[in-house]
Amino acid sequence: MHFETSHDIVVVPHTHWDREWYLPFQRFRMGLVRMLDEVLDFMAADPLYRFTVDGQLAAVEDYLEIRPERRDDVRRFVEEGRLAVGPWMILADEFLCSGETLIRNLEYGMRGAAALGGAMRVGYLPDQFGHCAQMPQILSLAGLRHACLWRGVPASVRRDAFAWTGADGSTVVTRYLPGGYGNAVALFSGPAEGLPDRLSAFAASMRPWRPDGPMLAMYGADHSAPAAEITGHGLRVATLEEYLELAGVPSGLPEIHGELRSHARANILPGVVSARVPLKQAMARAERVVIRYAEPLSALWLADRTASARLLELAWRRLIACSGHDSVTGCGADETAQQVAARIAEAEQIGQAVVDLVSATLAAQAPRGSLVVVNPSPFERTALVLADLPEHRTRLTDASGGAVAVQRLEHAPTLLDETVMDDLSQLLGRVHERELFGHEIVSWETGKGVFTITVSRHAPGDYAYEDLRRAILGAGPGPWRVRTLAEPVVTVAAQVTVPPLGRSVLTAEPALGGLVPLTRTPEAVAALFAPEGTLDNGLLRVTVAEDGTLSLRGRDGTEAHGVGRISHGGDIGDTYNYAPPPGDLIVDRPAYVKVEEICRGPLVSVLEVSRSYEWPADAAATVSTVVTTRVELRAGEPFVRCELDLDVHCRDHRLRWHAPLPRPASESIAEGQFAVVRRGCPDGMESGGGERPIPTFPAEGFVAAGGVAVLLDHVTEYELLPGRVPPAVSADGGGAADTGIGRGESAGETSGAPERAELALTLMRSVGYLSRNQNPYRDEPAGPQLATPAAQCQGPFSARFAVLPYAGGWDEARLPRLAEEFRQDLLAVPGSGTATAGGTGDRPDAAALSRRAPAVSGDGVMMAALRERDGRLEIRLVAEHPKATEAVVTGNFTAACLADALGSPTATLEVSAGRVRLPLRPFEIVTVHLWD
Repeated sequence: MHFETSHDIVVVPHTHWDREWYLPFQRFRMGLVRMLDEVLDFMAADPLYRFTVDGQLAAVEDYLEIRPERRDDVRRFVEEGRLAVGPWMILADEFLCSGETLIRNLEYGMRGAAALGGAMRVGYLPDQFGHCAQMPQILSLAGLRHACLWRGVPASVRRDAFAWTGADGSTVVTRYLPGGYGNAVALFSGPAEGLPDRLSAFAASMRPWRPDGPMLAMYGADHSAPAAEITGHGLRVATLEEYLELAGVPSGLPEIHGELRSHARANILPGVVSARVPLKQAMARAERVVIRYAEPLSALWLADRTASARLLELAWRRLIACSGHDSVTGCGADETAQQVAARIAEAEQIGQAVVDLVSATLAAQAPRGSLVVVNPSPFERTALVLADLPEHRTRLTDASGGAVAVQRLEHAPTLLDETVMDDLSQLLGRVHERELFGHEIVSWETGKGVFTITVSRHAPGDYAYEDLRRAILGAGPGPWRVRTLAEPVVTVAAQVTVPPLGRSVLTAEPALGGLVPLTRTPEAVAALFAPEGTLDNGLLRVTVAEDGTLSLRGRDGTEAHGVGRISHGGDIGDTYNYAPPPGDLIVDRPAYVKVEEICRGPLVSVLEVSRSYEWPADAAATVSTVVTTRVELRAGEPFVRCELDLDVHCRDHRLRWHAPLPRPASESIAEGQFAVVRRGCPDGMESGGGERPIPTFPAEGFVAAGGVAVLLDHVTEYELLPGRVPPAVSADGGGAADTGIGRGESAGETSGAPERAELALTLMRSVGYLSRNQNPYRDEPAGPQLATPAAQCQGPFSARFAVLPYAGGWDEARLPRLAEEFRQDLLAVPGSGTATAGGTGDRPDAAALSRRAPAVSGDGVMMAALRERDGRLEIRLVAEHPKATEAVVTGNFTAACLADALGSPTATLEVSAGRVRLPLRPFEIVTVHLWD
């Protein structure tokens, strides 16, 4: 039989390079260096040779760090169009980082590739475990009109191309890779005389997917380089971009909407969302510090941003590197997870260093004894901050002189330490410049064998270490009783109103009559006089039941009961796929419950609920575990904050938190990566990709169903458990359409479906293997069977989120905004300067810079990022709303323009009286530049 000719098969030599996985990054890198050495030598020897470097620039940059002398070779081959690099910096997991991190990933990748001759103009996504609903728009905003991917494609796709439409309506032509990114890996294996037969077999398998035109032969695999002798067989060799140009755009493409999470064509390995949960928590913290605090605050409040700009560059590179699909996922070796955790921690620490720099600037421009409160949101916020005030100055006033509502929380101890020293010079070993016991030295005195040092958390006035040293060395022989006293300090909660992205300066004054002024609103009265075991702020009433669960009643009358049930079951799966053991025992009833009131007041009330459980440790023994839940209700918030703490001693288990729904629900609503997606109950879930489909999904900002919403601190796995009664259609409204959602099992709830529909959040999974060769929920291994004892996540563990009942749709409940208010606290900084109350000190730049802060309004319009770019403010907005809306940006600017995702201006905007109006499609992302 005549085999297909070069007009029928196009060979794309490539590699798929996991930067880190079952080996840590540096050990994999040596293989990368050897592989790219060979590839560059092949290209130098054969002008027809082509190579595609996996769509991620990181592999090239990692190589050039070791082989800087080959940069000119790389640039020459890229400029010739023979070596395809980028457009991504890293192949990220699209559900385990923020949408902004995905955009910066693309920005850094395309910018770095441009320096080497240009980026591949294809959104190549070969191995991600599913694809988010906003990816078509993200690619389009970067000027990429084509995508190429493997996993998550639904069964309705029966050819190798489809039109993928994102949450906002943006569409990219998408090439599906039947057989995966290595569908032709064996094409040139074996003797040359067998090549015609292998080509015929390849064509027979691929032609049904592509009835006409050239077929794509992806010749490459994980961590390997293709052979050199591939250009002399009458076959066309191309980069992936060249192939897509040759293939053109077929007519009559099927259209697929929303996220791609079907199990039909390939496994999507959903268990990575709940593997090594502390990694996900750390990633969310680091992104929050960098994106919502460090970057915008430095743009708005620092006159000299040279250092902060470089620091932020370092932080972003670490965040992007950690977003890799074998990094933050936690599906690598323990050594890999340790390195990922360290890099995430570095990113957070760098971001915090920038926040510290801004805080010091703001503190220096406010008087001593004042409190500077900064709002990280582009809309006015009234929220609580904690402040340590001198015992005699517990009254706070704002710039107008009006009293701010405060509530006394605790009185800090004044005697920090008392030690007898024979030689007083030993004390110098404890002092680090001005620091002592984590405080700052205020003063000292000597008398009758006692040396007393007074410290404060934020010491005012001048200090010289040499003066203290002279006093100590001149005190004479001992013994000496050394007493360290802290200035009397009271911790208070203050309810502060702060303008959009602005600041409020509060002044501490003597309390009138020695009392802290309290608010006397009806809400405050409800908080003070709620019954025992009940919290009430006028917006939400929370009652603790005998079993330790919560009953919630919102102002609109919506009630939810049994909220917070904890269920514990086994897990014999791995980091990729959950799998319950045969006859799984679900334990969800505590042995005892204890409720303690921590504080009660008009601004904040807290209960601590402790529940003790007997969980199976193995087949023969149980382990007692206490789960402590801090239940906190703040003034003005329609949600209750929950923080769970426990010490994990069980292995191979899954722990979930449940919330029964007030009304039936046939779908869940989940926010993540700039979209709000609707996902159905288990009916009709597609299978066929080599794993058992289970209806667990990721959510980033919130998840809601049937009148209950959970506001999330980090990307969290959840499941909608339908209940024993057939559900009716939910009243939830809005959201982006989705595909591949349907019926399956309730993921191991072997005790049967709950009586009422529930949301179940996975708090954590503890597993002992990267991949098991025999996983009951997966046909084939997802990687090597490598022990990962650290993935058991033993020891202290905590999780935080907030819960609210609501009526109507998610957009009517303003869930995106509530999620922001939960996650982004106001920033409080004690003043340290010489300014008068209400002034800005001897540096005039604070008032001038504060006028740069824009305000944003509009139904569902959220700020994704704010930074300085080439002397302009760049603000990114997203319309998290199911209907068309309008964004209004107001500020002290006279010019504005739209820009693409890479920062290039695209259209001038009309500015009227410092205001820009932007009509937005549902879930549209826009980038705006503002300047004078």
